[in-house]
Amino acid sequence: MLLIQAIINGIFIGSVYGLIALGLTLIFGVMKIINFAHGSFLMIGMFATFFFTSLSGINPYFSIILVCPLLFFLGFITQHFLLKSVLIAEHDIREPISVLLLTSGLWIFLDNLFLVFFGPDYHALPAPFSKLNWFFADTLLINKARFCAFIASWASAIGLYLFLQRSELGRSLKAVGQDRQMAGLLGIDVYKTYNIAFGIACAIVGIAGAVLVPFYYVHPNVGILFGIKAFIIVVLGGLGSISGALLGGIIVGLVESFGGQFISATMTEGLIYIIFLAVLFFRPSGLFGLKQDW
Repeated sequence: MLLIQAIINGIFIGSVYGLIALGLTLIFGVMKIINFAHGSFLMIGMFATFFFTSLSGINPYFSIILVCPLLFFLGFITQHFLLKSVLIAEHDIREPISVLLLTSGLWIFLDNLFLVFFGPDYHALPAPFSKLNWFFADTLLINKARFCAFIASWASAIGLYLFLQRSELGRSLKAVGQDRQMAGLLGIDVYKTYNIAFGIACAIVGIAGAVLVPFYYVHPNVGILFGIKAFIIVVLGGLGSISGALLGGIIVGLVESFGGQFISATMTEGLIYIIFLAVLFFRPSGLFGLKQDW
């Protein structure tokens, strides 16, 4: 029964990791950049959820209605007013390097901005949101908050997949990701598509932030931990692979869950990095990486 419990816990938290990585892999798939400020946008989503829930007193999951559009807007304007000029300057470069430095600076700026305004304190919702559980056979425990996060993660992933496959805008995103110059010649506004892609990625991470708050502390540096894990997961699953992001997240979640049963937390984190380095060495494209671009 302990083994089953570890599997369930690993899949639940791993799905949330995968949801966070999903936004990161979408940005890479379309724009060919790594957003190092991704974790900071997650932090913003978590703070927005926390304050909305604390002030209104309603169920935190309803905050997704507010947080998702808010994060989309922040992502859209960040790309339009901050990243666009750098991308234009390096339009002949397939994978612009300067954007990495810019997003790294944005990450430091946002984290410290929230640290100034909200301090280093940890914030959490009242216990009822995180202490609701289902019990099966008196030994198997399923936390309702983590289960809701699991459902939201897979629903968001399926929704994104259908959007990319079946909508005109989704096909435009894929076309720009495959060849932005040819997409521009065909009449697609490349930089507007970038704005939308970045906004969608931030909206996705906003959903992840909203479902994390019921069972995880909120503080200005919370994005660092999840941002690093998202990067590891994207590399494990394969840059640009939606299914790889979720499956990579579940792998990390299972390693954490099983590792917590037999070894220390520090050694578990070390094991994750060992797997990360091994994948980079033996299969740089990732375990589920695409052989070609979208």
